[in-house]
Amino acid sequence: MTDSFKTLLAGVLAAMILFMSTAVLAEQEDTTDGKAVAERVEELKKKVIGLNRDLFILEEDLLFPASTQFAVFLSVDTGEFLKLDAVKLKVNGDIVASHLYTDRQVTALERGGMQRLFIGNLKTGTHEITAFVEGIGPDNRAYKQAATLAFEKGTETAALEIRIEDRSSDYQPMVSIVEWE
Repeated sequence: MTDSFKTLLAGVLAAMILFMSTAVLAEQEDTTDGKAVAERVEELKKKVIGLNRDLFILEEDLLFPASTQFAVFLSVDTGEFLKLDAVKLKVNGDIVASHLYTDRQVTALERGGMQRLFIGNLKTGTHEITAFVEGIGPDNRAYKQAATLAFEKGTETAALEIRIEDRSSDYQPMVSIVEWE
């Protein structure tokens, strides 16, 4: 369904662009004022951008209905005890996302950024989420930690957050998974 929908979207966009460029060429033949044509082209470009945005929203609504939508976000409140390198996400035992981080991405996360690590569909019921975090921990040693959460997916959109935080009590990073209300 995804490939056929993308093909349909591409066809619709191509047809709109062809139609609009034909309209511009026809107008150009009728008008000698180049400024009016340029303004019309800009107006048509704005319409195409608006239609593309609307199609993107429609595609997300069709692919990820609210009753099955599930998203996982990552936040980092650390810097002293962990230099983040990679995160792997499992849902019900299947790896659904993994990400290797650049220095720039780690800096953005440490400054308060949040990454959408995964978005997908889950049926209602009980599910198990496991996050594996790798990086450089205290004393420049390789560090790996996992966190698991079993949660109940209802008919509403579900959102979880993987939190990586410094724990000053034992000078170690802490990984937890929190369900958003």
